Amino acid sequence: MIFLNLAQILVSIVLVLIILSQVKEGGSGLFGSAQSTVRTRRGLEKTLFQFTIALSVLFILVSIVSVGLFSG
Repeated sequence: MIFLNLAQILVSIVLVLIILSQVKEGGSGLFGSAQSTVRTRRGLEKTLFQFTIALSVLFILVSIVSVGLFSG
C-alpha cells in the first residue's frame, strides 16, 4: 500500500516538472500564449510530449489500482 502512495507521489512530481518544462519561450508568464501557426513537434519537444502522455496514463493507472485496493 505504501508503495502505491510513493509511486503516485513520485509520478505526480515528475509529471508536473515535465509539463512545466514544456512552456513556450514566447509566452507571457507560466502558461504561454496563443499561437496562430500550426507546427509539428520535433526532437526533444516530441519526446517530452510523448513522455507526458505516458506519465499521465501511468498516474491514472496507479490511482485506479490504489483506489481499488483501499476500497476493497
